[in-house]
Amino acid sequence: MQQERTFAQKIMLFIKGLAMGAANKVPGVSGGTVSFVLGFYEEMIYSFQKINLTAFKFLFTGKFKSFFKYVNAQFMLLVMGGSIFSYFSVSLILDYFLEHFELYVWSWFFGMIIGSVIYIGKRFENWNKKNFIYIIFGVSLGLGISFLTPAKENDNLWFVFLCGIIGVSGMTLPGLSGSFILILLGNYVLLLVDSVNVLFNIITNVLTGNFQVFSDPVKMKYLKIISVFTAGSTFGLVSISHVLGYVLKRWRNIVNAIIIGFITGSLGIVWPWKKKVYVTDGDSFLLDIDGHKIIKNYERFVPDALTIETVVAVLFIFMGIGLILGIDYYERKREK
Repeated sequence: MQQERTFAQKIMLFIKGLAMGAANKVPGVSGGTVSFVLGFYEEMIYSFQKINLTAFKFLFTGKFKSFFKYVNAQFMLLVMGGSIFSYFSVSLILDYFLEHFELYVWSWFFGMIIGSVIYIGKRFENWNKKNFIYIIFGVSLGLGISFLTPAKENDNLWFVFLCGIIGVSGMTLPGLSGSFILILLGNYVLLLVDSVNVLFNIITNVLTGNFQVFSDPVKMKYLKIISVFTAGSTFGLVSISHVLGYVLKRWRNIVNAIIIGFITGSLGIVWPWKKKVYVTDGDSFLLDIDGHKIIKNYERFVPDALTIETVVAVLFIFMGIGLILGIDYYERKREK
């Protein structure tokens, strides 16, 4: 998987990391789907798989050049760097559009996922009865997850570590939204909103020379939480990637069939027309650290009338489909 890349390819890989990071933060959208469609999914899985005893042997014996080459470090740094940077840049812009143009953003994502299903389906060459059963299984699993009832927030550090392992699955399993899984576990706001905002606040304070921020017990609590969550995510990335690398080598067609089904099933999560259901305590809404109401889940519905808003939303769906099929056309043209 190791390969030499031009400067333009490196920039493009970083941008792909930005896209994956932004997708990972949106409940219902899978960063794994982005990596799958943009063509770096398998390299990402196999690169994480290279973090093993051999890699640590190179590292601890001072063979840094061999270590960086063995783990495909250039690829990892570009993709993961883009993904992490996205949390403090692209995803913040996405948050703004979700707050002010929510229906259109969900419509765009809905269209992109439809386009992704078409894209992956066109490249899947083993359409037979056995694989069709696996596709149906994937669809059922995706739909089943989308209608589960979320748990309550839990800041126990062992549970936070577990959330890191499970939540990072959105990067490694196309169709499975890590953010939505965190909503089901009850910790989406705690881990991807409050903790990230506090971390950003701490970083900006440190850069301006204000180290008193470390004496704030509330901020230190959230710093500890996001550190444990990050450790769990790192452990999850490596461990899940080892399993997926093995599975992809032995049962590639079955895995791809389930992925096609799972991505299709995830359409239930990103259905554009839905109402927010907020977490309540008696007659009052529970608020996050920034004073925003905490989303518990969504109630999906079919739009009643053909309004201007509905027409525009449908147009955004087709724009999303067109974007993915445009990428498909570009990739096919480049391969010729």
